[in-house]
Amino acid sequence: MIPQISPAEAWAALEADETAWLVDVRTPAEWQFVGIPDLSPLGRQACGIIWQMPDGQINDSFVGQLRDSGITPESRIYFICRSGARSNVAAQTAINAGFSHSFNVSDGFEGPPDAAGHRGLAAGWKASGLPWRQS
Repeated sequence: MIPQISPAEAWAALEADETAWLVDVRTPAEWQFVGIPDLSPLGRQACGIIWQMPDGQINDSFVGQLRDSGITPESRIYFICRSGARSNVAAQTAINAGFSHSFNVSDGFEGPPDAAGHRGLAAGWKASGLPWRQS
């Protein structure tokens, strides 16, 4: 089972450990139009590695791209997506590949939809008041 942490806990962990990584597994369209976590107050940036392509196909190069980014099996990795679903599977894949310090950011960047079907208002990175920006 993948450890689940809140966006605020992920921020605190990233703040406390300068070697930790935030890996955003959403698509480029999501990064561009919805926004991205802004780690510039910590002197770094989130690492964007797509988990699932817009056509629904899983990124077969995902684990290799983790390694190519400089992430090591010893790294603490916090995976985030829109709602916490894709990032949970990505974290499991990372653990299966030997990245044993992998965590899922529950509620993701925007959280679940509210009663009106809108995201980003009640839960997630944005709703938690954590730094983010439009790319």
